[in-house]
Amino acid sequence: MAEPLSSEANLLGALALVLTDRMAEAAAAEAGEAGAAAAALSSLYHFLDRPTLDTLRRVLGLTHSGAVRLVNRLEAQGLVTRGPGEDGRSRAVTLTPAGRQAAARVDAARSAVLERALDRLPPDQRAVLHGLLGQVMTAVVRDKDGGAWICRLCDLGACGRDQGRCPTANAAAAKYGPPA
Repeated sequence: MAEPLSSEANLLGALALVLTDRMAEAAAAEAGEAGAAAAALSSLYHFLDRPTLDTLRRVLGLTHSGAVRLVNRLEAQGLVTRGPGEDGRSRAVTLTPAGRQAAARVDAARSAVLERALDRLPPDQRAVLHGLLGQVMTAVVRDKDGGAWICRLCDLGACGRDQGRCPTANAAAAKYGPPA
């Protein structure tokens, strides 16, 4: 028989589920569809510079055919274009101006959901929560193998990635080595 779930783990699971549902709903409203479209727009906006379809597929945790269908839909909506990749054989995916605007709206919708969840906490409690969440994220990254990237919907400025303060990036660097 499995050990009973702790109250903290149960609350964390419920919170994760409600926030995921709310973020997915808000992001889908801005991206124009549910699913990976919002994550694709956000990833292209924040940290993928003209990625190949395969790179985008890996970031989003999609199959090749799923990524092709997604990019086809985003291209039909005027949100991305495909052009030559760096090696001449691959194709790069790039946000259009309309795609950048849609990505900014996705980010704003996600931010609003998350800030609304925290807005009743005073600054000292938010600081404590920040430290605890960093510890949990570090453990999650250490245990993660494969699948979609954790940062695919992140605002990289908010996490302090460029200043070396992102617990996810720091844990990934410790696990896999620094980025090339």
